[in-house]
Amino acid sequence: MRNALIRNLLQLAGKDRRIWLVVGDVGYSVVEPFRERFPDRFVNTGVAEQNMMGVAAGLALSGNIVYTYTFANFTILRCLEQIRNDVCFHNANVKILGMGGGLTYGAAGMTHHGTEDLGAVGSLPKIAVIAPADPVEAEEAVKASAAWDGPCYIQMRKAGEKEIHRKPLKFAIGKALPLRRGGDVTIFSIGWITHNVLEAAERLGKDGFDVGVVSTPTLKPFDERCLLSCAKKTSAIVTVEENSSMCLAGQAARTLATSLRERIPLLTLGLPGEYSKTVGSQEYLLKKAGLSAEGIHKSVKSFLKDCL
Repeated sequence: MRNALIRNLLQLAGKDRRIWLVVGDVGYSVVEPFRERFPDRFVNTGVAEQNMMGVAAGLALSGNIVYTYTFANFTILRCLEQIRNDVCFHNANVKILGMGGGLTYGAAGMTHHGTEDLGAVGSLPKIAVIAPADPVEAEEAVKASAAWDGPCYIQMRKAGEKEIHRKPLKFAIGKALPLRRGGDVTIFSIGWITHNVLEAAERLGKDGFDVGVVSTPTLKPFDERCLLSCAKKTSAIVTVEENSSMCLAGQAARTLATSLRERIPLLTLGLPGEYSKTVGSQEYLLKKAGLSAEGIHKSVKSFLKDCL
C-alpha cells in the first residue's frame, strides 16, 4: 500500500512543483526515489516528529502542498498539538501519511500499534480522514488528497496487501465504495480489515444470508447518503474497524439515529477498549480480538439470527 502511494506521489510531484515530502527518519527503501528525483523538495527532520509537522505547516503556509511520512501512532499522537494548532487551525495543505495503521506492527507491542489515530485526528476540525482498504484505494487517495483544499490524514498498512478492486476506481474523498450488495445485512468497513470482511461475507453467503459489503475509505467527511440508502434496502447494518475508538461505529450510529424514523439493528465490531498486553502478528492479534474473517463471520451470524 505504501509503495503504491509513494509511486503516485512521485507522479504528482513531477507535475506540480508545490509538492514536498517531509519525513521523520523513516521509509528507507520507499522514499529514496522521491529524494533522488526531487532533492530540493525533500526534507528529513530526523526522529523529531513534532518538528516535522511544524516544518510541513510552514512550507504549506508558504504556498506548497506538503506530505509528511512516518509511523501512524507517532505522526498523530505525538504531533496532535502541532496538527491542531499549526495545520488544522490554519487549514494548511498538509497531507499526513501514517504508516502501519491498526495492528500492522503487532509484534512491536502496543507502543507501535496505530489504534487511536483515526479517533484522535478525526476529532479535529477541517481535516479529512482516510484509510484505504487496498493499494488501488491508496493510489486514488493520494491523487484526491493533492487536490483537496486543506489538511488530510491517510492511514495505510505497510506492504503486501492484495487488491480488492479489479477495475478502474471512481474514488472521491467523502464517498463510500460498495463492493457487493445484499438484502439481509450490509457490512461497512474501513481500512485493511475490509479483506477479512469480504471473506466473512462469503462464509455468511454459504450460510444462506444475503450480505452486502461497503468499503468506507473516508471516515471524515462521512458518506451518510450511502449508509442511509443501504439502511433502507437492508434489514441490518454492521460496522467493522481495526480501531479501539470505534470511529466508524460512531459515525454510523449518529447518522442512523438522527436520520431514520424507524430503528434498524446495528452491530459494531472493533478492537476492545483496552491496550493489548499481547505481542504477536497482526493476524494473531486480530484473531484474539474476534476480527479475523472467522471471528467476524461468527459475530455477524449470531447477530443476524437474533434480529432477522
